[in-house]
Amino acid sequence: MLARQGLRTVARRGFSTSPVARGGHLPEGPYSNLPFKVHGRKYVPYWVLHWGFFVVGVGAPFGIAYFQLKKSGSI
Repeated sequence: MLARQGLRTVARRGFSTSPVARGGHLPEGPYSNLPFKVHGRKYVPYWVLHWGFFVVGVGAPFGIAYFQLKKSGSI
């Protein structure tokens, strides 16, 4: 009985306060929903970071395998 009453109170409080918290207007348009800057970066262009992350992620297993084979004397 108490658990049901507590659940009702929590659900009611959360629902009634959500419109106040989300009352502001956010910027709209392309790239506005991303947490990082794509255009107009100062130091490193975004494409360098994007492709660098891809190359490291795909190339790391091959580099590790080569290193281990070289260390064991198989190559």
